[in-house]
Amino acid sequence: MDRVYNFSPGPSQLALPVLEKAQKDLLVYGDTGMSVMEMSHRSKMYTDIYDRTVADLKDLMAIPEDYEAVFLQGGATQQFSAVPLNLMVNQKADYIDSGNFAHLAAEEGKRYGEVTVVASSREDNYTYVPDVKKIKFSPDADYLHITQNNTIYGTRFTELPQSAAPLVCDASSMILSEVMDVSKYGAIYAGAQKNIGPSGLCVLIVRKDLLGKAMKICPKLLNWQVQVEKGSMYNTPNTWGIYVAGLTFQWLKEQGGVEAMEKINIEKAAMLYDFLDNSRLFRPTAQKEYRSRMNVTFVTGDADKDAAFVKAAAGAGLVNLKGHRTVGGMRASIYNAMPVEGVKKLVAFMKDFEAHNA
Repeated sequence: MDRVYNFSPGPSQLALPVLEKAQKDLLVYGDTGMSVMEMSHRSKMYTDIYDRTVADLKDLMAIPEDYEAVFLQGGATQQFSAVPLNLMVNQKADYIDSGNFAHLAAEEGKRYGEVTVVASSREDNYTYVPDVKKIKFSPDADYLHITQNNTIYGTRFTELPQSAAPLVCDASSMILSEVMDVSKYGAIYAGAQKNIGPSGLCVLIVRKDLLGKAMKICPKLLNWQVQVEKGSMYNTPNTWGIYVAGLTFQWLKEQGGVEAMEKINIEKAAMLYDFLDNSRLFRPTAQKEYRSRMNVTFVTGDADKDAAFVKAAAGAGLVNLKGHRTVGGMRASIYNAMPVEGVKKLVAFMKDFEAHNA
């Protein structure tokens, strides 16, 4: 059958050239006589792949020299524990609770020290991101944690908070979709399954001066300094995931890099929101000022119509549009690999559905 347009929030759609290249190399990679999945992670044939992948990530994100970039396992959720274990020197941290994963990160942080939730939109079902200009930060916090894009609720930080503490960011659902000034962050981590590659992999970018401060109880596999010193290879890494991430980075560079992707993502999001703002049937759920470019959440106001829309859309090759249970309705995740044509087809289908159901 033909490939569908996959609007899943993750694991999400990968760029077709990436899949085709991985398929071509599946049995034999180059002149190695074996698949990447069969290589020793310490062999030169694999370390060449790894080194290029790291170099391409640093190039795409213009990562400064005083930062390290490594590939970890356990996805972003494992970093909810690793962040406090590595950075809670005084066992104090600030968190902004702007969505489900931001909330879970804060709850995990409480296991290791004093967490202050300095702002939250939880009581309003996370339809917006707290105004960072109005937040009073703790003067003695070891770090400030944010989730820059909220996958479930379709919101995003439009400006970064200004705190004396290092800024730690879960960038899982927006990394590489827009330009990030890495120098403004102490650490950035991101699960791979949205804009990078297969699930189970996590990218970590951390400023070098923040390394070497882990708690004594920190497990070695969660210790950032250990992972940096061992080049992501204290134990066997997710070799296939890193290889596919590398293919994605190469594809992104061929598209013109992150700046070019950001322009395309703005175009895709505007196309969808413009329709929603003028629709007689659908309405967006996130407040306009904080709308995500990656995850567009919307409803009809009628649960039966929502379900009928999701079912009909799937029949038309537009799949995984059902919204999260805490929001309801629909959610279209339009990450880097979602082409403009996919969004155009979705809008056309929504117009047709509206004409017959409004």
